Amino acid sequence: MYDPKSKKAEEFIDNDEILETLAYAEANKENIELIDSILEKARLRKGLTHREASVLLACPIEEKNEEMFALAKQIKKDFYGNRIVMFAPLYLSNYCINGCTYCPYHLKNKHIARKKLTQEEVRQEVIALQDLGHKRLAIESGEDPINNPIEYILECIKTIYSVHHKNGDIRRVNVNIAATTVENYRKLKDAGIGTYILFQETYHKESYEQLHPTGPKHDYAYHTEAMDRAMEGGIDDVGLGVLFGLDKYRYEFAGLLMHAEHLEAAQGVGPHTISVPRLCNADDIEKDTFTNGIDDDIFAKIVACIRIAVPYTGMIVSTRESQKSRERVLNLGISQVSGGSKTSVGGYAEPEPEEDNSAQFDVTDQRSLDEVVKWLMELGYIPSFCTACYREGRTGDRFMSLCKSGQIQNCCHPNALMTLKEYLMDYASPETKAIGDALIEKEAENVPNEKARAVVKENLRLIEQDNRRDFRF
Repeated sequence: MYDPKSKKAEEFIDNDEILETLAYAEANKENIELIDSILEKARLRKGLTHREASVLLACPIEEKNEEMFALAKQIKKDFYGNRIVMFAPLYLSNYCINGCTYCPYHLKNKHIARKKLTQEEVRQEVIALQDLGHKRLAIESGEDPINNPIEYILECIKTIYSVHHKNGDIRRVNVNIAATTVENYRKLKDAGIGTYILFQETYHKESYEQLHPTGPKHDYAYHTEAMDRAMEGGIDDVGLGVLFGLDKYRYEFAGLLMHAEHLEAAQGVGPHTISVPRLCNADDIEKDTFTNGIDDDIFAKIVACIRIAVPYTGMIVSTRESQKSRERVLNLGISQVSGGSKTSVGGYAEPEPEEDNSAQFDVTDQRSLDEVVKWLMELGYIPSFCTACYREGRTGDRFMSLCKSGQIQNCCHPNALMTLKEYLMDYASPETKAIGDALIEKEAENVPNEKARAVVKENLRLIEQDNRRDFRF
């Protein structure tokens, strides 16, 4: 029986509830009166239920779809302005004991090069990432209790935070590792991580078990209940996501929103982020062998409907997507993007030889971080390297309350400008710096609070003239 407050996976992700939701959405997809009432509710900026949002996703009426896109754009602007947070993944190890049929790290793959970074190699990778300009990392690792135990992950986090090269430092480490215990989540919390990220892959239990035939990840309930254990372990910010292309997208969409509703009901705060990856080719994986792929139009509508349904939650799109695809969804809801990414184990300090390929998936957007930053600014966005909320304790429900009240604008907009200025001074190409300086001069006038605006302008001067760093609100 469906119960969003339950801690049991098959009760808060109830298959019958999803099927009834999809049937309801199909029956009402052209019910203009209902669709208008849902859109009217969405304009209140307080979100939608999974059932309401599923009706919007199913709607084929072009005029109503345009209304949805316009509303998603406005909600994105209202809560996130024109800021786009930058990050990079760092793969620590691709040793894995699972049998995931869509991932080249699966145990039976004897072709892929298996690698695990030493602490000195982690240090060199971090220096290389700092030299690019990154301040925020998402560390990734396969599941292998022998090669990648929690102690190894914790040691890597400690190493990452310890590296201060020139003006560089990594100020926030997000973690994307396999589902684990409350005790281990407490250890991650004590290590100072930002967000704990875990993709569900698919919410359809039968498909999930078929796609994960062997290894600890086969346990659907243990995986699906991981976010509750993470929050019980003291981690305030968690990131959800599904891998679109594994099962029917409408089923995944409903399940994803039900998971968000569950965290709100059971833990008092919803997800900090939602990621929307699509299945990609990889070492021994051909995406065309999976029959549930989605095209760019459906992908854009999914992003828009998620933004409408969960207005306050950050949304992430990675270099799995092309420049064209990323550009389309930026103003529909995306608030974080990766840039200059490597999906191999390491790969930033030294390019990986083709014969030693260890990548989890093929990167579609292969531009450098500087090219991505320049592109974003030319589109009118502010690339933000800010990590202040995490370091100032604005996490979990504290972050959400600021976001819902709109007060976050007085923190995030100034911090975005100051961290962008750091990037321009330390790492940008001359052309990128010229574009960025003009953008900062213009955007500094848009800081809402007059006193904050004056402080921002003074801090920008100190960053440029006195080589000062790490100002934050």
